[in-house]
Amino acid sequence: MRIAVCPGSFDPVTYGHLDIIHRGAKIFDKVIVAVLINSKKESLFTVEERVELLRQATADLPNVEVDSFNGLLIDYMRKRQAKVLIRGLRAVSDFEYEMQVASINKKLDDDVETFFMMTSNQYSYLSSSIVKEVARFKASVSDLVPPVVEQALRTKF
Repeated sequence: MRIAVCPGSFDPVTYGHLDIIHRGAKIFDKVIVAVLINSKKESLFTVEERVELLRQATADLPNVEVDSFNGLLIDYMRKRQAKVLIRGLRAVSDFEYEMQVASINKKLDDDVETFFMMTSNQYSYLSSSIVKEVARFKASVSDLVPPVVEQALRTKF
């Protein structure tokens, strides 16, 4: 079974994230969407809220599982017996950082491959930070996030 992990903070999940998850689910037998637990980062949504929002947003994908992890991603991948990382790229500026991360992951575990996917053009500008900023000022985010996330943002702000 080809198991891939799609890691991120997903604070909150956007249509850009879902684009990558949906496309990855067509390629791999199982995709584990792994929410990073980072106590040093100030998040709008708790890890539990992000996991639940992702579960609802990916409910139509039977081969997608949502989980969370703490510590090194490579350790989590070993635990889950995954050999592929899925990473979305929006622009060339993302590539430099992602290449560094892929290189260190390869150094830590030579069996792990990083699978880069370019986001679809309509989502190339989209980030969780932009979504939060737009929502904070009560503007519509309905074309940026799924309805369940839009409602959660309204509740937060």
